[in-house]
Amino acid sequence: MFDNKENEYALFTTKEKKKLVKEKQKELGVLQRTIFEKNIPTVVILEGWSASGKGRILGKIISQLEPRHYQVHSSKVKSIDELRRPLFWRFFIKLPLYGKMVLFDRGWYNDVFEQLIDGASQEQWADKINRLEAQLVDDGTIVMKFFLHISKKEQAKRLKELDEDQDMSWRIVEKDWNNHKQYDQRKKLAEDFFSKTNTSYAPWHIVFNEDKYDGVLEVLDTMIKTFQDVLENGLPITTRSNLLVNHLNTPYLQDVSLRPYLTEEQYKQELKKEQDRLTKIQNLLYRNKIPVVLAFEGWDAAGKGGAIRRLSWALDPRGFDVIPVASPTKEELMHHYLWRFYKEIPKVGHIAIFDRTWYGRVMVEKLEDLTDKKRCEQAYNEINEFEDMLHSWGAVVLKFWIQIDKEEQYTRFMTRVNTPEKNYKITDEDWRNREKWDVYEEAVNTMIQRTSTHEAPWIIIEGNDKMYARIKVLRTIREKLEEEIKNRM
Repeated sequence: MFDNKENEYALFTTKEKKKLVKEKQKELGVLQRTIFEKNIPTVVILEGWSASGKGRILGKIISQLEPRHYQVHSSKVKSIDELRRPLFWRFFIKLPLYGKMVLFDRGWYNDVFEQLIDGASQEQWADKINRLEAQLVDDGTIVMKFFLHISKKEQAKRLKELDEDQDMSWRIVEKDWNNHKQYDQRKKLAEDFFSKTNTSYAPWHIVFNEDKYDGVLEVLDTMIKTFQDVLENGLPITTRSNLLVNHLNTPYLQDVSLRPYLTEEQYKQELKKEQDRLTKIQNLLYRNKIPVVLAFEGWDAAGKGGAIRRLSWALDPRGFDVIPVASPTKEELMHHYLWRFYKEIPKVGHIAIFDRTWYGRVMVEKLEDLTDKKRCEQAYNEINEFEDMLHSWGAVVLKFWIQIDKEEQYTRFMTRVNTPEKNYKITDEDWRNREKWDVYEEAVNTMIQRTSTHEAPWIIIEGNDKMYARIKVLRTIREKLEEEIKNRM
């Protein structure tokens, strides 16, 4: 993969190469505007050896681009906030709006590569990356990956020149020299890993960049050809199987008994006991840096808000956030649908409580024809991948469906209608959704069966009795967190 291939511009004069660069920059600028008009997002990942010329290549790429339609992100150094999130988080939240372009000066490969040097599994990380990139392409994103290659001898020469330049020496740190000493080992590792992540939908382009113009021309050529191919033939078809997950035997909604109830006295006793224990558990989560993601779904008027309130009363507000999820904003609609949820992933030791979730993709969006059927079908696997990523990172993921029957929902609707201070809770949409109870029930059953996994289980809460439902939510969370803390200490 890293063999020096014959360059088609090798026999051109410097003057001819400079002229070609300008022509191709203009051509790329024209194509960028067309891509923008077609609402196609683009992700460009520029990796390479230290001193391989990434900055210069980036400058040549953007020379004739419309600056309002692209962003460049340098990802070499992680912030403290980024260190406390999953590896892909800092890249996913910077994905471009539809039609725009993001260029990563070092992308997720740089982060993963450091883990591979420390002995992490190539196969596991290659699978995670291939799935991430497939998700982007399935969503309509062009993904281009470049690695700027120079020889070990050339790298030593450039590092020395930069080190001796008073104005440029700040760019070279001890790690660059240490990596140079490991050049042969890193090259072999990169060849192996790139072969595992070289897919038809997100191929690698190894660019030999020792000549001042050859590398630039190759990158510009590749970008131009990629844009032209997408405009003519569409995005490539991704090739990956569904993630292998350990599905749980979760009951269907119609098979759940809704008879359990608590007396008011039982409720008060259990509420205080569970909240007191959760208060202590939250401190242990923080000390052990365990992130928690709690997802709440359920029928309209099922009691999600009440359950979340009782949970929040037990917690230090500095260590959790409640994320209410409504219809996506204009900005959110211009991103991958998981983008707005990636943004809310908690820091290690913190808790994120989602009042409605990413499952809207396979419920309301699917049933109301708000999203293409193919994309809705793909979402089951994408959601399993998303939750597997959270679990692999170390998060505890629990998902609650609060179940009530149709008669109980009607009673609660009418209470809201007849109680002035609760009128705001009932909308025309609630009544419309109620008319589609049977099709929603079928969709929820499918959702639960296809996404209830050992890593991210669905827990069905019997919700006809609000007091029972609230206690079961608190008890389930408390028991699971106690188990996780015990296993990790």
